[in-house]
Amino acid sequence: MDRDLPEGPSFRRPTSADAAALERRAAAYWRRNLTYLVVLLSMWAVVSFGFGIVFAEALNEYRVPFTRFPLGFWFAQQGSIYVFLVLIFVYVRLMNRLDRAFGLSEEEAA
Repeated sequence: MDRDLPEGPSFRRPTSADAAALERRAAAYWRRNLTYLVVLLSMWAVVSFGFGIVFAEALNEYRVPFTRFPLGFWFAQQGSIYVFLVLIFVYVRLMNRLDRAFGLSEEEAA
């Protein structure tokens, strides 16, 4: 019997099946993380590049409420920044939920 290993029924040596299951969980975690990144960065690209540059002329026919700023101009100057900040908070919330689902949250580690 190994002297450095704790004794009792709750401890057992990791097997190759355990390693394979852990690898699958890690792959699933990163796949979902990359999906979140692709979706959120695509949204930001559409807002910043699409609304601020490509569709700016069409959007300039509308005004930002309570101002006289054309909507396309507003998206090019400030709207994409606001959307990016909102997407950061959405990403944090999604990642916290993902961490809890996979048992990796910081609250559980403490």
